[in-house]
Amino acid sequence: MKTALPLRQLLITSLLAVASTGALAQWKPDRPITLIVPWAPGGSTDQVTRVTAAELEKHLGQKIVVMNQPGASGSVGTKNAMAAPADGYTWTAGGAKDLGTYKVLGMLDTSAADWNLYLNVAHIAVVGVNADAPYKTMTELLAAMKAKPGAVSVATAGVNSSGHSAIEAIARAAGVTYKHVTYDGGAPAAVAAASGETEVTTQLAAEQTDMIRAKKIRPLAVVGDKSIEIEGFGTIPPLSQFIPGFKDPINYFGIFVPKAAPPVVAQTLDKIWATEMVKSEALRKYAQSRGAMFAPMAGDEAQKAVFPAIQSYAWTQQAAGKAKVSPDTVGIPKP
Repeated sequence: MKTALPLRQLLITSLLAVASTGALAQWKPDRPITLIVPWAPGGSTDQVTRVTAAELEKHLGQKIVVMNQPGASGSVGTKNAMAAPADGYTWTAGGAKDLGTYKVLGMLDTSAADWNLYLNVAHIAVVGVNADAPYKTMTELLAAMKAKPGAVSVATAGVNSSGHSAIEAIARAAGVTYKHVTYDGGAPAAVAAASGETEVTTQLAAEQTDMIRAKKIRPLAVVGDKSIEIEGFGTIPPLSQFIPGFKDPINYFGIFVPKAAPPVVAQTLDKIWATEMVKSEALRKYAQSRGAMFAPMAGDEAQKAVFPAIQSYAWTQQAAGKAKVSPDTVGIPKP
């Protein structure tokens, strides 16, 4: 009998701990949440963030107000999210690669490790040209870039954007140069190529799909080593078909919540991602229609998934002489 009481007490203590943990994991926001999209309306981040926010509202029971605050390659909106009270009511969104390389580029003193990452999709960059451009294949475009160094105009959402990362990887792998034309978001960059304001864009498939289907942009290659399917168009071949051995790490997108926010916020979102977002049909359909990859992840899994793209881009910028801070001094070792 002397051992029964301690065992009973231990059981009761354990049950209370489990109940307490369960209670802590249930965050019920009592006012609208502000979700800053640091890019222009209509771009890949804006598109997928609005789909994800609508899904989250069902589970949080509170309105999520999506606000576009573009500028300085996404750093303006991200900085505003950092400066907001750390009460869990202000989030940001975007490509994890961008978030993880702001410090390297001297834009913001932050890294991916400062945030809880809630990934939704992986967006894939595509080399698209104006429909009236003379380049019918990727081989022809690369030949023109070699013949006319720095003359072929390429539209991106600016330094540190996915489009800029893509064209920099191409330039390095193929030994070419280009004329960089920047915009406040991926959607304006894609429109620039579609209208003939620039010859090329290397922004994400999600930002080009409507114009590809409308035959205003001709897609030449996926910036990677795997082809993708675009509904209403067909297959776009991988860049590795034209530049043997070419690879580009996957760039995951998502919603980012400061780790300084109350733990209950992360506990609740972790649970939603593990049980609900992984089966979101709305998010899955978005990915299928936009040439993206359905990829809900959170926690350590998300941090591990995003690091290769952060590492690759950080060192590409270092090699190009554009890094303000050496990546290895901020926790990004050379690949």
